Amino acid sequence: MSLEPWDEVRTALHVARAGTVSGAASSLGVHHATVIRHIDALEDRIAVKLFQRHAKGYTPTEAGRALFETAAETEQRFEQLAARLQDLQEGISGPLVLTTLPELSVLLVPVLAEMLVLYPRLSPCLRTEERVLRLEYGEAHVALRAGSEPQEPDNVVQSLGHMPIALYASPAYLEAHGTPADDTALAAHRFIGIGEGAGRPPFAGWLKAQGARIALSSNDHATRVAATRQGLGLGFLPEGQGEAEGLVRVMNGRPDWAAPLWLVTHVDLHRSPKVQACLKLLRAHLARQFPR
Repeated sequence: MSLEPWDEVRTALHVARAGTVSGAASSLGVHHATVIRHIDALEDRIAVKLFQRHAKGYTPTEAGRALFETAAETEQRFEQLAARLQDLQEGISGPLVLTTLPELSVLLVPVLAEMLVLYPRLSPCLRTEERVLRLEYGEAHVALRAGSEPQEPDNVVQSLGHMPIALYASPAYLEAHGTPADDTALAAHRFIGIGEGAGRPPFAGWLKAQGARIALSSNDHATRVAATRQGLGLGFLPEGQGEAEGLVRVMNGRPDWAAPLWLVTHVDLHRSPKVQACLKLLRAHLARQFPR
């Protein structure tokens, strides 16, 4: 006994669900004569009556119900297979790991939100570490880095320009110490510095060159933000982040504080559809945030 072709079984399944030939024809988008022909051919093929015909439509027999239970499971498997094959063809599905410094993570969250809307089968993960993840070992698909140009072999590196870094303070600090009007006035203020062993952003070199008074140093971004909020000193943050933290912008970003930004991918994954989709969204979002 053969159950081929599948089209006949699928047609009979739709008749069982709709209860009528016309209902099945409508859901399948075919003529009702095609539905009747499929049912007759299937019953002749397997030599079993699948329906009781009556004035109100078609009712599955016991044999029909047994067949349609299995057919429904098969249809679901076909749908899952079709979706998987489509994912494989498009390639925009499955895990996607992005990595960046903790202070840059807030820049990527809106991109991840947009990504999930456009590509719901993606499973993005954002890893924020001071340690540079090794793309060649598969630790991440895409890296957003700041500072000097990455030099690892077999990586594709794209410049995103510079991220403006501004100087911020808490309202309480400004109330107690005043708002500096220029660089000369900055000499009387304390700063939150970046600890040894952390990446050396441009503002760290500026602080050293100025001989600035450092109230607290930390290689942890969250700690530096908390110290600035607490009023321990003036702190450096990407433009816009300070306002989100309830801080007051004391001075706008300057070229000698700005941090170069780089998008990094491994050459083996650079052309994959999901990496390219991620890069496109990242470039567009960062171009809006930091116009060149």
